[in-house]
Amino acid sequence: MANLESAMLDAPSFRYRVSGMDCAKDAAQIERAAQSAGVAPDDVKVSTATHIMTLKVPQAHLPEIEKAVETTGYGFDRIETDEDIHQHAAHQDPGYRRALWIVVILNVGYGVLEMIGGFIAGSQAVKADALDFIGDGAITFLGLMAIGWSLLWRARSALMQGVFLGLLGLGVIGTTIMRIFEPTTPDAGLMGLLGIIALVVNVISVLPLLRHRKGDANMRAVWLFSRNDAIGNAAVVVAAGLVAWLGSVWPDLIVAFGIAGLFLHSSWAIIRDARADLKTAA
Repeated sequence: MANLESAMLDAPSFRYRVSGMDCAKDAAQIERAAQSAGVAPDDVKVSTATHIMTLKVPQAHLPEIEKAVETTGYGFDRIETDEDIHQHAAHQDPGYRRALWIVVILNVGYGVLEMIGGFIAGSQAVKADALDFIGDGAITFLGLMAIGWSLLWRARSALMQGVFLGLLGLGVIGTTIMRIFEPTTPDAGLMGLLGIIALVVNVISVLPLLRHRKGDANMRAVWLFSRNDAIGNAAVVVAAGLVAWLGSVWPDLIVAFGIAGLFLHSSWAIIRDARADLKTAA
């Protein structure tokens, strides 16, 4: 046991470019996959700022770990030198860039429309769900714009983005708290419609990235990518049904707090990763 711990302490670092991930939830999923192969939590890190996975393990363990993370359906390419960070085949592929732009447009575009719909419907849950769309789109946009950037500048951009998105999340929570003291029953019909459309948009936004993921796990990747966001969309639909049934604003407020809380957690993950990347760059 002592020899194993000593080997882990002396283990070198190995880096991989991750293709296909678009948010902090994806990074956490990859880290869990690596941990299932016996990697300690402190020895694996997937940065949402740079889309790079760093492993601190003995080289002999890499094949087992690679097999575990590839079951997630994302693409992993070993980074041998710092030059590989800027000259990665997948990120030079025009098709990959187009796929990222489609994801950005769908997420940010519908996020803005859903936010407007949230104000019209008077629904805090819809506004929180819209914020999640905008956040995912913004993260993907950062990944698109940062292609070829240095680690330092990507980390700086991610830090600013994380702070900005965190402030937006706090804004939704603040307005939701205010709504508690000025309760107004939202338009349940419009809430439900926006939630259903959001489910469809989530699935469509996953499809462009499929061919940039490896292995037989493509269909599983569709499910894993859309599952977490779909839970929020479904929660909005359920809340709409409860608002219509009970004639109460509380289902809307509860779902808004839940979605905004998860969004703040993702924003903190971006800030945390960006700070770590800044230290690495320094």
